[in-house]
This record gives sequence, C-alpha cells and structure tokens, in this order.
Amino acid sequence: MNPIAEANFADTGYSYTLSLISGKYKPIILYCLMEYEPVRFNEMQRYLGKVTDKTLSLHLKELEQDGLIHREMYPEVPPKVEYTLTERGRSLMQVLDQLCTWGNEHRP
Repeated sequence: MNPIAEANFADTGYSYTLSLISGKYKPIILYCLMEYEPVRFNEMQRYLGKVTDKTLSLHLKELEQDGLIHREMYPEVPPKVEYTLTERGRSLMQVLDQLCTWGNEHRP
C-alpha cells in the first residue's frame, strides 16, 4: 500500500507550526519582537508599513492566544501597551532565524 494513502498533513508538526505563524504579518511581528522587544503597538505598525489597526490587532491577539507573545498593559493615560515574546515564542525564533539565514544565503 502507498504510505501517502493513510497520511494526513494536518497531523504533522509542520502543519501545526505553520498554523501558528501563517498569515502575512505573523512572522514579521515575531521577527520584530525578536530584534526589538519590547515593542509598542504604534512602533509595530510603523515597522510593518501598510497594515491596518484592525489587522495588526487581530494578529497580535492570535499570537497571544497561541502563547507566542505577551501583552503588557500599563495603567496610564493614554494607555501604554507593550508586546514581548514568551518563552514559547522565543523557542520558535531558532526556526525563524534559519529562514533568515537561508534567505541571506540564497537571495540574488
């Protein structure tokens, strides 16, 4: 029997990892935090370029729910919110670092 006949991509670790970092901005958000944490919302928005408040907010909430980033809100006026990587998020940085290394070695 052909092994792929019983295989299911959704059951792989690769699929799970991609589900956490999929999307146009999630890998960039994680990379930004790896390089510059802590980062405030407006700083992140400037770093990403043309991203709407709604889109950035949604991606940050998803990353927080997945345990990759931490949101710290300070009781100030105006509100101050900073984002940092969690230990789980830091453990993913080795993977993103390898993507960066590969890109630097293979870009024209």
